[in-house]
Amino acid sequence: MGIELLEATPEKVVGRMPVEGNTQPYGLLHGGASCVLAESVGSMGAALHAGPGRIAVGIEINATHHRSATSGHVTAVATRVHGGRSLATYDIEISDDEGRRVCTARLTCMLRDAG
Repeated sequence: MGIELLEATPEKVVGRMPVEGNTQPYGLLHGGASCVLAESVGSMGAALHAGPGRIAVGIEINATHHRSATSGHVTAVATRVHGGRSLATYDIEISDDEGRRVCTARLTCMLRDAG
């Protein structure tokens, strides 16, 4: 997928991914690739929120695809909207290189003790 993390705290995670190699047959960014990027940055935030000795497991994701991307990179910004002991929820905005919104997603992770 070529995802790289640019910033990571429990409150906000930023990552980016190339469009090339993550397209569907028409040459457009695959919606599933957007979901992978969204879940990657949101899960990272949830794991950081959970803390040592705990894990984050995605239990729900939804995504709205607003426009296509055919080249360059897309950047995802995950912002925590709820951080509890058992659940963490993140809003994720994915934009293209021109700052246009490509996708909006929301991810909820269950937080559990490791092991």
